[in-house]
Amino acid sequence: MSPLRRNIPVSTDLPGVRWLRSSYSTGANNCVETARPSAGHWAGLLAVRDSKNPAGPALLFSPGSWTTFTAGIHRG
Repeated sequence: MSPLRRNIPVSTDLPGVRWLRSSYSTGANNCVETARPSAGHWAGLLAVRDSKNPAGPALLFSPGSWTTFTAGIHRG
């Protein structure tokens, strides 16, 4: 596996991904969206972006990091 690039990509650097919102979202653009890039440098990672700024930066998480992050949220 090639090393991860250290810069945070903008969402437009992730062509062909399907961004998803939680079913709990109210549609008021106050949530995050997630996508799973399937090709290129970002394959296998989870991309997360702010729904208010879809062309802005996307944070990238490994599957394990995302699981740890969301588990921490659930624990409070």
